[in-house]
Amino acid sequence: MSIDEARELLHQYWGFPEFRGGQEKAISALLAGRDTLVIMPTGGGKSLCYQVPALLFEGVTLVVSPLISLMKDQVDTLEQAGLPATFINSSLSSAEMTARLESVERGEVKLVYVAPERFESPAFAERARRLDVSLLAVDEAHCVSQWGHDFRPSYLRIGEVRGMLGDPPIAALTATATAEVRTDIEKQLRLRDPQVFVTGFDRRNLTWRVLRAKNDSE
Repeated sequence: MSIDEARELLHQYWGFPEFRGGQEKAISALLAGRDTLVIMPTGGGKSLCYQVPALLFEGVTLVVSPLISLMKDQVDTLEQAGLPATFINSSLSSAEMTARLESVERGEVKLVYVAPERFESPAFAERARRLDVSLLAVDEAHCVSQWGHDFRPSYLRIGEVRGMLGDPPIAALTATATAEVRTDIEKQLRLRDPQVFVTGFDRRNLTWRVLRAKNDSE
């Protein structure tokens, strides 16, 4: 696996000639098996930081995502590009979940999106143990922080999940996180000497303009 192979996949499936700032370094760290924390603004291409390596790894990449609608959007986009992805969440029937998990076990899927609560299901946990998991990606990683974990308590248990999955590297991604929250993410996910990439909140494709109003009605 090399960054050159990653660039070829980027062009083949996403049509981009090169990576944006921060993406290439984050991908290189993951390909080297390093735990990685990526702080990148919305629209900055965080998802590519784990989606591209997922195609190069032999096993499957599990992506922990908090919202059903977000999972569906991600999977729809990947499938439209011809990439093997699926999601497992409460919107599926038991039969649909079983069929999708069997497809993953057969090696037909490279990316699987799941909600953090899914690991609390003994049946899912048992199936997950049998998977060849190459990477555990945690989207919206700020949810694991003690500053806001009441939103989804299950995020706090993700650090324990790594051992159950065979100890794969972790990619933690979020759009914004203070220094305190970054430290908390590393602690709660039990990241090991992680590579941290912070690209800032500036998006060069957006222009800001401020106009002074003369009065309240204006």
